[in-house]
Amino acid sequence: MTSVTAPSNIALIKYMGKVEGTGNRPTNASLSYTMNHLVTEVSIAALPKEATEDRWRPLVKPGFGAPALSETGRAKFLNHFRFLKETWGVPGFHEIASANNFPSDCGLASSASSFAALTKAAARAFGRGESAEELSRLSRRGSGSSCRSFFSPWALWREEGAESVDDLGFGDLLHAAVVVSAGMKQVSSSEAHRRVLSSPKFAGRPERAEQRLRELMSALREKNWTEAHRVTWDEFVDMHELFETSQPAFGYRNRASKDVVDACRHIWSFKNDGPLVTMDAGPNVHLLFRPDQRELADKMVTHFQEKHVVMSSWRGLK
Repeated sequence: MTSVTAPSNIALIKYMGKVEGTGNRPTNASLSYTMNHLVTEVSIAALPKEATEDRWRPLVKPGFGAPALSETGRAKFLNHFRFLKETWGVPGFHEIASANNFPSDCGLASSASSFAALTKAAARAFGRGESAEELSRLSRRGSGSSCRSFFSPWALWREEGAESVDDLGFGDLLHAAVVVSAGMKQVSSSEAHRRVLSSPKFAGRPERAEQRLRELMSALREKNWTEAHRVTWDEFVDMHELFETSQPAFGYRNRASKDVVDACRHIWSFKNDGPLVTMDAGPNVHLLFRPDQRELADKMVTHFQEKHVVMSSWRGLK
């Protein structure tokens, strides 16, 4: 049996919109921060010769919970594994087991960590020597955002696969996910990618995202935290407005999301400083703090824990 883990990641410049028929190639580049404390573990074991197909099962491990894979989700996971076997000419059938140490399908990028872990585990099980960049390109075929989970702390994804970015300043950040809802979202990320193309706001979206990417990378390199906050905020609001103006319209933001975001807005207004704030395709809110903001980060996490579960890179799950 081969077991590996891979982390989730949170995009500050979003991947939202695919080029049709290209295996999850994005309509714009994206920049993400790797959440090394939120991981998926995948194990692979060969099945007896008489087996007729690959299969998936939940991985049972302390501190981990098995994802509640739908039939469609299970098929997508196993299809990617078959794609990897065909790419590498691997015969036979295998059992795949997986689990996360965080909730799945609720806007915490469990798809990214799951498919990255599956790709890494398959490469190790089959004795492959591909580079992280090549594994990133292969993983993208199963889940676009997973290609960014091979690099830390920052990953930049353009077209085929992602690459590491090492000159963005501030060092490793402190990450906290405020989980206002751990329930499975009603509109999957894959469906969201399809629906946003119908939004009137999608016109000019790739260009807006590319402009923000340039602005954010420049702000981070210059250690301009205030500008990084502005760009990051504008970007996640832009993405959620695409959801809410699609045909048919849908949304992930709820009252609890708004309360958390409004609290962050108040902190910035009062202190002229605060965390970078973003949301993925889900209701939960991600906060990134500079290392020197540890006191503020502790206070904000303690405050949000009064109503919500908070998963942080420096305090764990509370």
